[in-house]
Amino acid sequence: MINLWKWHIDYYKKSLDSKKDNQISMTLTDSNQQEFFKKEGYLIVENLLSVIEVEKYISIYDRFLNGDIDAGDKRSDLGTNGGTEITGKENITQIMWPSALYPEFTSMVYHQEALTIAQQLLGNDIAIDFDMLINKSPHTATQTPWHQDAAYWVDLPDKRAVSCWLALNESTVDNGCMWYVPGSHLEKMRKHKAITEGGALVCEASESEGIAIPLKPGSCVFHAGNTLHYSRGNTTSLNRKAFIINLRPEDMILMEREKGMDHGLTENKRTFRNEGSK
Repeated sequence: MINLWKWHIDYYKKSLDSKKDNQISMTLTDSNQQEFFKKEGYLIVENLLSVIEVEKYISIYDRFLNGDIDAGDKRSDLGTNGGTEITGKENITQIMWPSALYPEFTSMVYHQEALTIAQQLLGNDIAIDFDMLINKSPHTATQTPWHQDAAYWVDLPDKRAVSCWLALNESTVDNGCMWYVPGSHLEKMRKHKAITEGGALVCEASESEGIAIPLKPGSCVFHAGNTLHYSRGNTTSLNRKAFIINLRPEDMILMEREKGMDHGLTENKRTFRNEGSK
């Protein structure tokens, strides 16, 4: 068993140096893309991973889902309708810190490329904060409610934050692709409330405000910490597999840890933390 706290300290410090130690194939040099992200709060990046790379990630992902890699208390059902009792399976499997449980992830292409693009979007002081796997099981039809990620986080003086949402199989409207409200990251954060079952947070928003973002396997979408988003439930016969990496300035990661926030590394508990969203 690795010392998770020591591992994490080394993890996010090394993330800043990873660009120098690895040759990154993906570069984001189009200023129009960067301006789009600033204005809309999200950015699609297609073909971040090759077909072969996607297959490799899926083989590891499936080991998490079937329990071959034991996630322990880092695994939970993010679903909101009691699916583990009704259907006998998890509606929305959430596994926090897969890279702590499978450290090889940190040197693989996804973490490296996500960091490179995040630094180009928000600055060279951006580092990897934490990661997670979120899988929507077939025919569970459980929505991920409208929310802003920042409602889960402690309030920090530097608000820069970005998440990379990678599709490992085809992400469609019917199986739960992401929806965003463009420009919502520039507005005041909406009031959130906790949902008792599943521990998720929800705020008022609707699809009429947003736009659906279907993705092919290996493509991803970056979104800001305050960007409103949600996804429909999975009504198809296949899983919807997503791998998310969250990034923010290194100094803010240190401040989070000083405030006792490590995003489930030591305690997998979802709660309403950000006073600014009340």
